[in-house]
Amino acid sequence: MSPTCTRRIQFCAGHRVKGHESKCRNLHGHNYVVFFEAQADRLDELGRVIDFSVLKERLGGWIDMKWDHGFILGKEDHRARAVIGGMAGQKEYIMPTNPTAENMAEYLLNVIGPEQLAGTGVRLLRVTLWETENCYAVAELDQ
Repeated sequence: MSPTCTRRIQFCAGHRVKGHESKCRNLHGHNYVVFFEAQADRLDELGRVIDFSVLKERLGGWIDMKWDHGFILGKEDHRARAVIGGMAGQKEYIMPTNPTAENMAEYLLNVIGPEQLAGTGVRLLRVTLWETENCYAVAELDQ
């Protein structure tokens, strides 16, 4: 197996889990931490998978623009979308799925990673998304 490198990114965002059986059905927020584990077929001329700052710029930059200090809502969550959409200037991002930690990690791995790393020769192998200090989800590329 080729070497990997991992970049840690922190962000704050609100969401709700539509249909949740407990308090997470309400709009609330988290201080998320995400770990992006990347791999390339071969190391570059300096012996790296990719410069850590490129991961920060491309993946962290996307998170900063789209998710940080905003609300992440599911496409089918019409009630929350109406509430958040009615707040002038409120940042929101509509995911195709319910924004659980598992779905968010999978979305970063399979949609955002390939888009943001296009042309680098680098792919994400694993995304680990910490929603709280005690809870996290992992999405891994099928190999």
